[in-house]
Amino acid sequence: MSIEQTLSDRAGNACEFCGATDALQPLDVGPDANGTAEMAVLACTTCADQISGTADIDPKHWLCLNDAAWSQVPPVQVVAYRMLSRMPDESWARDLLDMLYLEEDTLAWAKAGLDASTDADDGVVHKDTHGAVLAAGDTVTLIKDLKVKGANFTAKRGTAVRNISLVADNASQIEGRVNDQRIVILTEFVKKS
Repeated sequence: MSIEQTLSDRAGNACEFCGATDALQPLDVGPDANGTAEMAVLACTTCADQISGTADIDPKHWLCLNDAAWSQVPPVQVVAYRMLSRMPDESWARDLLDMLYLEEDTLAWAKAGLDASTDADDGVVHKDTHGAVLAAGDTVTLIKDLKVKGANFTAKRGTAVRNISLVADNASQIEGRVNDQRIVILTEFVKKS
């Protein structure tokens, strides 16, 4: 059976992200894609062009990830993670990325293929208190109690903050979710987990 047929059967003859049924094509999910269905997705032209970077990302189109991100198919999970990571200015994408759980090897695959330019467009490098480089999606631990302005609570030392986002124009700030609230945290008060 061809890869196209295998993917078509798995996806029910529809794009694995938006559900479109026209102009479907297999798309390898690298790095190290081996040309098999286990490392590929079936995507419509609109999704494929935005995934590959040949077209600008349309955040409204990717609202479909609210459903697709929960797929049990690893390459679909990987692409969903990467696309959500490429839309840091969209609050719904950051929130979905915060909720998304991937197996350890699937998360490593997703992070391995993230375009390095998404984290360092302008050379801004985020580092924790010990100088370890931080990336979007990392987990950090607070190294001291932090009073959260405007939220009326204190984020306690030792709290794990998962799936952080990087503040693009400020190397000393990251964003993360603590007590179900998205807050800005100074990198000097966190260590990479």
